[in-house]
Formats: sequence, structure tokens, C-alpha cells
Amino acid sequence: MRGEELQEAFIGFSGVYGDRFYAFRSSAAPKGFPWLTGRVEETMLLYRPSYRYPARTAKPCNLAEAEALGSGLTPVYAGRCDFMLDVETPAGERLAIDDPRLISMLRAGLRDRHELTLLRSDRSMTDCRPISIFSIQTVRQLSKEIGTNLDKRRFRANLYIDLVGNAFGEDQFVGRTLRIGAKTTIAILQRDARCKMITLDPGTAQPNPEVMQRLARDHEGKAGIYGAVLVEGTIRPGDEITLMD
Repeated sequence: MRGEELQEAFIGFSGVYGDRFYAFRSSAAPKGFPWLTGRVEETMLLYRPSYRYPARTAKPCNLAEAEALGSGLTPVYAGRCDFMLDVETPAGERLAIDDPRLISMLRAGLRDRHELTLLRSDRSMTDCRPISIFSIQTVRQLSKEIGTNLDKRRFRANLYIDLVGNAFGEDQFVGRTLRIGAKTTIAILQRDARCKMITLDPGTAQPNPEVMQRLARDHEGKAGIYGAVLVEGTIRPGDEITLMD
């Protein structure tokens, strides 16, 4: 569904705190990737999820106490009630994530073979690695190549970074380690092989196949990078990024 921009985020070993804690399993999806996503139901991007108690889901409830011990303790995540989620539909109706009507709406444009089941996890159910990173320069370059202004949100990254240098500069971080802010440390493992999701406009859900075609033709079908979290921590817009090695 549609993402949101945060002014503060706790980055844990499994990814951004509160990110992708819910998913809809589809009986028609491949066993290796059993989720319903915008690749199948494009209008999912027009649904706006939000946590009912945002103050409780911004960071772990005992984060300060855990960090004060100074021994790298993993903080305690909030309970299920704290992470209750509501979803605003394209029509403006607000439904709880577990409301049966929401599943009915999502199934409306699908063939009968799709049976949907809501899943809830205590850790992020990410597609691949825990953290995805994309540079503003790469967004601008792809916009130039395609001849249209691309909204950065279509690339669905956890972190958007402003680099000094050329587009796709983030590729040079693969195999190296970044520190973001005071302590959050991320090992960059691989480039991000893209799929149909980047062809969908985040505001309208309308597809533009040329985005993926251009990427496949000129950039090996890859844009952005994936990383694993080595040191947990809180990050904010404007934090300095330091190349560790």
C-alpha cells in the first residue's frame, strides 16, 4: 500500500520499526513470494495505512533504557494492540486492517482463485534485505532518460539519500559499510533488481512500462541498493552518512 515519510525512524536488525508488519497472503501467489502486492492489484497503492497509536510505534518503548545500558541490547518491540493499523480506502472510508470488508475490497478486482489471508508479524516482512536505499540523483537521472518527472516514492525505498556525484552512485557502496547519523550502521550487500512496482505512479497507480524497459535496457534492470543492519539506531532527515570502509 502507500508509504509515508517519517521525521524519525528506528532502524532495527529486521528493518525500519513498524515497516511491513502486516501482509496479505494470496493463495494464487508463488510459494516463494506468497503476498498480494501492487504487481497484481495496482490499486493497492491508493490505500493509505496508518498506525492507530503513532506515538507508540515511532520507536521501541524501552529504547532509552536499553541504550543506556551500553551493551548493544535489542529493545523490546511494542505489543499487537499498540501496532493496530487502520487503512483509508480510495473512497475515503477508514477501516481496521482486520476488517473483513477490506479483504473484500482488495479481492474485488481479482479472479476468484485469489483467497486472501491477513498476516501479522513482530518483525518486518521485507521482500529481500531489511533496508533499501535509493539516491535522489538516480531518481533525477531516470527522470531525464524517460523524459518525465518521476516521483521518488515509486521506487519504494526505506531511505532516500542525497549524494554528491553522479546518478547510480549508491552502487559504489556495495560491499562496504555506511554509518547513518550517530550510530546506525548498515552493510551494503547488493544492488536492487527491480520489478513492475516501479512502473506504478504512487499517486494514481497508473503504470508506465517505459520505466522498467529503460532500466532493463540501460541499467541491467537494477536501481538502488540493499543492506543489512549491523548496529541499530535512530535516524532523521539530514543525518550525515559516513563511509566506514
